[in-house]
Amino acid sequence: MKKIAQKSMVLLALIFTGMGFASSPQSEDKMKPERPTVRIALLLDTSNSMDGLINQAKSQLWDIVNQFTYAKCGNEGRPRLKIALYQYGNNDLASEEGYIQQVLGFSSDLDEISAKLFSLTTNGGEEYCGQVIHQSLQQLDWGKNPDDLKMIFIAGNEPFTQGRKDFREAVLNAKERDVIVNTIFCGKYTLGINTHWQEGARLGGGEYMAIDHNRQVVHVKTPYDEIIIKLNKRLNTTYVSYGSKGAERMAVQAQQDAEAMELQEAVAVKRAVSKSSAYYNNSGWDLIDASSQKDFDLAGVRRETLPEALRGKSDQEIRAFLEEKREERRQIQSEIQQTHTQREAYLKEHRKNESGELEKAILEAIKKQASKKDLYWE
Repeated sequence: MKKIAQKSMVLLALIFTGMGFASSPQSEDKMKPERPTVRIALLLDTSNSMDGLINQAKSQLWDIVNQFTYAKCGNEGRPRLKIALYQYGNNDLASEEGYIQQVLGFSSDLDEISAKLFSLTTNGGEEYCGQVIHQSLQQLDWGKNPDDLKMIFIAGNEPFTQGRKDFREAVLNAKERDVIVNTIFCGKYTLGINTHWQEGARLGGGEYMAIDHNRQVVHVKTPYDEIIIKLNKRLNTTYVSYGSKGAERMAVQAQQDAEAMELQEAVAVKRAVSKSSAYYNNSGWDLIDASSQKDFDLAGVRRETLPEALRGKSDQEIRAFLEEKREERRQIQSEIQQTHTQREAYLKEHRKNESGELEKAILEAIKKQASKKDLYWE
């Protein structure tokens, strides 16, 4: 009886193998672990005194993104990056919501993140730290992958105890959900301790940091800045809009270039470097990024949403055009990366440091906490 059962099992194994149920390239792909995602929720105080903080966030976003080009997750390449944005403590926000607003859910669209940061304005209000942490936990999709690095960075300058929601309950709830709470006090280090910002980080398993949010970052002009800016203009010509919002999204891209340049030329340079990385992907509106996806189907793209010059072309002609533009983009991005390396060497040689207070605080915490999730920096 035992031998019959063993033979039956062998026979079943052979049948399933023949039917393709054994390991195939497709099934192996599905079994591969999902690439981990770094999820960062920025909770920014936008009350009257926080103009400096918001300006730092606008200008230093690109430094943070560029550092992620050196991040690695095991042997599986680079982690994904998603950023969410909340504002709190602003009188322009609804009082019944606790003067809190989700400005953006988790997104990997760097233009969208930049646009939302530039939309922020300040106005006096009540700063409820416990409440904004609680709402970010309830409203955001934090994912279910245990390998993801999930972090909250809350920045402000009023006591951490304000509001009806006890901050201790909020941060312990975050810790239970594997979300690390990092606190950034805008002011003197000891004052942040006395107003419970340090306690919030300690209970949330994160870092307590104090920054001078009004400190101006001195950007250094280098011989490579103009080269990168010119390359960025060429890079923009490789984008091919499609879909109902394609033209609108392309306009957002141009607007964010202009916003960065208005802040400082060096900020525009750093944004251009981010645009040359794999983290800058616009598959939702750019036909080249979209056609690089495995499930892309050109037949599903409505011709009337394409640039006029492509509407009368055959599928074969469009594919040839896209491949030409794709190669042009690769070359420009490579040139930007090479010039960026030269720029960094120039800054190092001249002992110039462009790191900002907010950027430095966030990156130090990320790198320290990443090691717990098998993430590291090259």
